[in-house]
Amino acid sequence: MKVSLNGESMKEFNPLTKRWKKGNKRVAIVYPSHYVSGIANIGLQQMYAEINSMEGYVCERFYWDVFECKRSVETAAPLKDFDIAFFSIQYEEDYFKIPKIIENFRGIKVAGGPCVMENPLPLAGFFDYFYFGEADGDVCEIIRACEEGYETECLKKTENVGQEKVRVRKASLNTHLQTQIVGSGAYGECYLLEVGRGCRRACSFCIVRQIYSPCRWRDVKLLLEIAEHAKKFVKKIALVAPSATDHPKSKELIASLIEMGFLVSPSSIRADTVDDELIQLLREGGLESLTIAPEAGSERMRKLLKKGISEDDVLNAARLASEHGIEKIKLYFMIGLPGEREEDVKAIVELAERVKKFVPRTSVSVNPLVPKPHTPLQWAPFSGVKDVKAGMTLLNKKIRFLRKELGRRRISGGIKSSEDFAVQTVLSRGGREVGEALAADIFRVRNYSGYLDGIDTEERLLWDFIDHGYRKGKLVKEYENLMNLIE
Repeated sequence: MKVSLNGESMKEFNPLTKRWKKGNKRVAIVYPSHYVSGIANIGLQQMYAEINSMEGYVCERFYWDVFECKRSVETAAPLKDFDIAFFSIQYEEDYFKIPKIIENFRGIKVAGGPCVMENPLPLAGFFDYFYFGEADGDVCEIIRACEEGYETECLKKTENVGQEKVRVRKASLNTHLQTQIVGSGAYGECYLLEVGRGCRRACSFCIVRQIYSPCRWRDVKLLLEIAEHAKKFVKKIALVAPSATDHPKSKELIASLIEMGFLVSPSSIRADTVDDELIQLLREGGLESLTIAPEAGSERMRKLLKKGISEDDVLNAARLASEHGIEKIKLYFMIGLPGEREEDVKAIVELAERVKKFVPRTSVSVNPLVPKPHTPLQWAPFSGVKDVKAGMTLLNKKIRFLRKELGRRRISGGIKSSEDFAVQTVLSRGGREVGEALAADIFRVRNYSGYLDGIDTEERLLWDFIDHGYRKGKLVKEYENLMNLIE
């Protein structure tokens, strides 16, 4: 099958596709972002497979860069002809596309994904149902409930959301999707092995530790069985997890995959897991570049973020990468942190420069912190400063400094505007009125600047109704301890 991406044709192998027959119900999976990230999402492939295995139902996929989600990848069928549409909402910036996508759609609209599990209220006016949790193995029940008009423990009508507690569903990882669609995704043409879900780390800024808790790992034997099946179709395996090398048997798994003849691409690597043996394995598996997220330049800010890696870890990873012939490293950092000082921002440049001494082709990505719901830093003000207006001015000054200083050192840097992340903060923290502004195309971040302010820990939060299994009091205590670190 050929996929047209913004006018360019790409090949895709899809053994899961199903031809529509008269009388079949049409179900759409809508991913309002790029094909390359959508095809690399194993959860969406799982849903697609489950729907197409149901008698009387046909599923087709929609991506933003394929007809702007108006026509399907499989047959170019119009979205308006479908009976049910499942939307996977991964990124706040995709909210702006939704009014256009659903413009002429009259079927049942269901939204799920990380943004729904975070705070779905700005999206409530666009959908009929929200699904809270991991849908693996539950798709048939979701469709039945939508068609018959009832709710389940995790599927809620949008008009009812926000008051009563909703327990988020956690799926079992005892099985794995065997037959997969292979397209040119974020990891290239490959099979996806989801080695685990959730994260055992305790980073204070990261939503994954909460919404996908507890951390769960798949058995290596199961993963290798899937890989054996994949040998007929691909030469590359992508290991998918928030931190794939945290898997307790990651080296054993990578070594076995290489022995089977695969190239291996981990979705992410923590600097403190990198040693000579791991780098050697990854090089044998075809690794050409290394991505590391120190998140902060100074040890002081890394303690605030509870990242759990040191400068020595980062430099050791860079040294080993250099010794094993890896020619590119990308570093991820954040700014706009509570208590951040000038020297903390300078430390980003200094650390990047030290890494560049080992690996000359070093690049940097720097983003302002978005204080995400369900994290210990959810109470912090955007920009890290109590007076957000002054904080925004300071944030822009930091961005200008980093662009100048990284440029002087010939370190390429991707640093987006502070406004983009202020918008993300409002959308992740906002209420239904934010969605109403999106629907009317009158959203301006300045009109909702109250959502950028710090939040009192005694205040009821709009997203408190979502039960991810943690105790709010524990997060409050953690936040207070973090603030004590920077005073």
